[in-house]
Amino acid sequence: MTVVLLIAGVVAVVGALLVVLLRRRSSGFVVAPSSAGSRTPAGPALTSRLGSVLRRGIDDEFWFRLEDALIAVDMGVATTTRVVERVQQSRPGNAAEARVALRRELVSVFGDRDRSLHLGDAPAVVVVVGVNGSGKTTTIAKIVAMLGREGHSVLIGAADTFRAAAAEQIQEWGSRLGVDVVSGQEGADPASVAFDAVAAARARGNDVVVIDTAGRLHSKRNLMDELGKVVRVLARPPGRVDEVLLVLDGTSGQNGIAQARAFTAAVGVTGVVLSKLDGTARGGMAVVVEDELGLPVKLIGVGESADDLLHFSPEAFVDSLLEGS
Repeated sequence: MTVVLLIAGVVAVVGALLVVLLRRRSSGFVVAPSSAGSRTPAGPALTSRLGSVLRRGIDDEFWFRLEDALIAVDMGVATTTRVVERVQQSRPGNAAEARVALRRELVSVFGDRDRSLHLGDAPAVVVVVGVNGSGKTTTIAKIVAMLGREGHSVLIGAADTFRAAAAEQIQEWGSRLGVDVVSGQEGADPASVAFDAVAAARARGNDVVVIDTAGRLHSKRNLMDELGKVVRVLARPPGRVDEVLLVLDGTSGQNGIAQARAFTAAVGVTGVVLSKLDGTARGGMAVVVEDELGLPVKLIGVGESADDLLHFSPEAFVDSLLEGS
């Protein structure tokens, strides 16, 4: 059975690639496959590659090279196709005009979505979800630090009860940041721990509760169902959940998109935090998340310290991608 499923998966992937390539040939240019294994420096790599393309002028290879540069930074075939076709339709006469059109189209992908954190009456509840290895725990510390700088009194709910190390990490961050942490015994019901954390925040006068959850494999239905229970318990009247933030590794490419789809279906994600958008990230994930899923990117992690979290600005992000071109 495993072999049959594996073969079926390979056939499906090959078939999808053939469809994309054939469709792209019919429109006058072919998408070069992305080098999925490369780990080139993100911003600098994209800037250098785009700059090289946009400085060479528009010739027979221009659109091919532009697509290759965008796909290589995890912008995805579908999103790249739409963006480049719109740039083509504007009929730029030279590379400078193409750059202006590309900037306009990239910014338009992000639209005017609300990127603020919605924090209602105290205690506001922010649930943070994501897979293992996404940088979720560090991101939670950054969110707590940011909220503290903005004048909020924050409490952390350590609802990852499956790993003792997870609770220890959160406790350590709580000590560093000077915030209270409510946790449970290893193996305790995560929903109960989250509920207790909100009750503690209400009793202690904290105005924001940030709930850590266990890292989930988005393909494991039972684990996702359990995560859904945490959110449902917290949202049960008179309680509520103000934000469900999904932490995505900025280098995860199409796997990150699959994660976002699964978590949104399970818990109703309200916003995305892209982690690891520093010297090793590619950056294109931000465009794909908004173009394919319509989820607002609200925050980006750009380093390892607790202060390395920024509110996401589409214009500044696109300008950084095109810098030097």
